Amino acid sequence: MSPEFSSVVPAPVDEVFEWHGRPGAIVRLSPPWQPVRVGSESGSLRDGRATLVFPGGLKWTAEHRAEGYQPPVQFVDRLATPGLATVLPWKHTHRFEADGPDRTIMTDEVDTPLPAMLLRSMFAYRHRQLADDLAAQHRYRHDPMTVVVTGASGLVGAALTALLTTGGHRVVRLVRREPRTADERTWHPADPGEQLLAGIDAVVHLAGASLAGRFGDRHKRAVRESRIGPTRALAELAVRTPDGPRVFVSASAVGYYGPDRGDENLREDSAAGSGFLADVVADWEEAAAPAATGAARFVQVRTGLVLSPRGGLLRLQHPLFAAGLGGPLGDGRQWMPWIGIDDLTDIYLRALTDDDLAGPVNAVSPAPVRNAEYTRKLAAVLRRPAVLRVPYLGPRLLLGQEGAREVAFAGQRALPQRLLDGRHVFRHRRVDLALAHLLGAAMPAPAGE
Repeated sequence: MSPEFSSVVPAPVDEVFEWHGRPGAIVRLSPPWQPVRVGSESGSLRDGRATLVFPGGLKWTAEHRAEGYQPPVQFVDRLATPGLATVLPWKHTHRFEADGPDRTIMTDEVDTPLPAMLLRSMFAYRHRQLADDLAAQHRYRHDPMTVVVTGASGLVGAALTALLTTGGHRVVRLVRREPRTADERTWHPADPGEQLLAGIDAVVHLAGASLAGRFGDRHKRAVRESRIGPTRALAELAVRTPDGPRVFVSASAVGYYGPDRGDENLREDSAAGSGFLADVVADWEEAAAPAATGAARFVQVRTGLVLSPRGGLLRLQHPLFAAGLGGPLGDGRQWMPWIGIDDLTDIYLRALTDDDLAGPVNAVSPAPVRNAEYTRKLAAVLRRPAVLRVPYLGPRLLLGQEGAREVAFAGQRALPQRLLDGRHVFRHRRVDLALAHLLGAAMPAPAGE
């Protein structure tokens, strides 16, 4: 049995083929709903090896075959995990055919006993993801840059670094241990070394303690201290580094507007709110402000609720909703300023490459939804009921009263006005389309059908 999956990618055949051979390609193509992580990437489409790791330590090793390597027409990989390859034969032929100067017919042929229906959602995701990534990289095309990234191993950092490297940029990861590769540098957040940003074109600063946890004094202190001091130290270093970074992009959050602004449309010029997170975010942005005093262009990415089954809210919700145990939070009227993980990485890519973008940018969908509507859409995508309303008491027990108000029941009707003014292209403007893509479900019909 050899099922085939084909689509047309609006890019030249050489470019599509070369994209697959760049660092980060397997990360970008791995469906986020699958319980697997990338253990190692292949160094060559001709004869390299890539490894995926499943829960429990089971490894899937794909071995590229030299006899099938015909650039830019095809490359081939086989399952090479001892034992597993005997019971599950797998030969994957990636074929590319020019369909004019700027279009490529891409076909995945898999020689395996697995039925096509088990593979269809995976390959549909891979084809959409590749086409959307190439489109974003075309829109924000830039000479190759060397970009320092903090928090590169986190949810957003891992996705962004892969998008950058498949686009031809070099990423230098700041780590808090001894470097293991030439693309790592040791970073002491409170006292970064004077040469840390030497030879760097741009900085993306994502690091900060997770908001998840009960809002006691210790947790709140970690949330605050992991952001303010390290951000200020890195921004000041960027300013005093000779021929330093030309762009400094710092993470921020829509928590800037406070936990409950009702139905007010919150744009980048809206006033700051009140509360613990609003105060932290305001001080966080102020800590990054020294970067704006130098030659660097400075962007603050005020991020909303990031949707990905690999982390954050959706990671918690997915198994519950899939089991039919989901439901709205409280009365469900609070606004959810959501953003799909891939739209967020596109915004960071634009922040790095668009010379006209500076200052605060709301990284949210242009179509915020109330929690009740989000709940209905998620349940519909998974074809499950969602009638078990979550009372206020549950999040309050887990997060504390302040945490429940600031996180679980917070609502901001934030709008990406700066991006809309700049005619930004969103991959998924509708939450049901974003959820279907991320969860491997059938894509809902376009609006009006």
